Amino acid sequence: MIRYPLEFSYTATASKAPAWTTQAPEGRSASCAVPPEFEGPGGGFSPEDFFGLALLNCFMGTFKVIAEKSRVEFESLTASGTLTVDRDGEGKPWMSAFGIRARIVRGPSGDEARLRRIFEKTSQSCIVAHSVKTHVTFALEMA
Repeated sequence: MIRYPLEFSYTATASKAPAWTTQAPEGRSASCAVPPEFEGPGGGFSPEDFFGLALLNCFMGTFKVIAEKSRVEFESLTASGTLTVDRDGEGKPWMSAFGIRARIVRGPSGDEARLRRIFEKTSQSCIVAHSVKTHVTFALEMA
C-alpha cells in the first residue's frame, strides 16, 4: 500500500554556459538547454521536453501497472505524444494540449476488450495528466 503524501526532490545548477544540469533522486542527471524554438542553443532537454516526457511516461507506467495487476498480457505498448505550446487569452505562452497516441500489440492470450478497458482506466488514472491544466487526449490503436 502506497502511503501519501510522497515527496521527491530535484536540483539544478547553471553557470555562464548555455546548458545547465538538473538532477533527480538517486543521482540521475540530465543536460538541459533552452530549445531553438525559443531562440536558445538547444543541445539538451528543455522544460517542454520534460513536461511532454512526464505525461507520456506517466501513461506508460500507469498502463503497465494496471495491466499487471489485472493479469492481462500484451506483447508491446508503443506511445507517442505531441505537445502544443500556444498563447492564452492574455498572450502568455502555455502548454495548451498534449495528445498521446498508443499502439497495443496483443499477446497470444491478449483479450482486446480487456486491453481497451485498461487503456481507458489508464487515461483516467494518470497522475501527471490530472495535475496539469493542459488538455490531454488519448487515442488507441490495437494490433
